[in-house]
Amino acid sequence: QVQLVESGGGLVQAGGSLRLSCTASGRTFSTYAVGWFRQAPGKEREFVVGLSRSGDNTYYGDSVKGRFTSSRDNAKNTVYLQMNSLKPEDTAVYYCAATSAYTPVLIPAQYNYWGQGTQVTVSS
Repeated sequence: QVQLVESGGGLVQAGGSLRLSCTASGRTFSTYAVGWFRQAPGKEREFVVGLSRSGDNTYYGDSVKGRFTSSRDNAKNTVYLQMNSLKPEDTAVYYCAATSAYTPVLIPAQYNYWGQGTQVTVSS
């Protein structure tokens, strides 16, 4: 069992930056691959990035490549999402998730644990 809590969301102007954090408690964080997803109103949950257990392997969704960077610090049980050059279409609730897989996972249904989400709003 692992509990995930996201933080760092907020309102930012287009072109700005935000850094989200996701802190885990419970079982050993390093035994989980993690991912970030987002969901805008009326849309399906979208894959943002997946990280392997160690964080050495990452896989980004096409819509965020080159703008978002994710990393994890297993000593702090935390995964980060640095979001740069934000666009209004990045507006969504952002979720972190954990799975017992070893490598990055793109499919939401394969994740066992989810945080409550944090709202990111990008104004034009």
